[in-house]
Amino acid sequence: MNINLIRKSGKFNFEAVNESGFTVELDAKEAIGGEGKGFRPMEMLLVGLGGCSGIDMVNVLMKQKEPLDDIKISINATRKDEEMPPIFNEIEIHFDLFGDLSTAKVERALAMTFDKYCSVSNILGRSAKINFTYTINSSKI
Repeated sequence: MNINLIRKSGKFNFEAVNESGFTVELDAKEAIGGEGKGFRPMEMLLVGLGGCSGIDMVNVLMKQKEPLDDIKISINATRKDEEMPPIFNEIEIHFDLFGDLSTAKVERALAMTFDKYCSVSNILGRSAKINFTYTINSSKI
């Protein structure tokens, strides 16, 4: 895995490029001179958590032959602002799942995702409490 960052503009605005050529912009918060031109680094950690757990949830539900029509993920986090560095304290991740899904299979998929498969949650869970919730929304109108 290889990521390269190049400074784009301003003090803290960077563009990250992966081996496949995909890019994402990063910037610092405005309070220290950032210009709001991209994700802040701690936000990128949450993006990684959402992407990793989302991919794992879809994969496990597909293997269980569950009819997942769509998935939306919301993440909220608090940081230990009184500490230096101010790492995450608690992370709430909510999955809105769409389809006629089995509650038991969804709960099994969540357990497998967070206990076994998602590398990002395993790393972040060593310093922060991660809580996950879900809602099953029927696709029928």
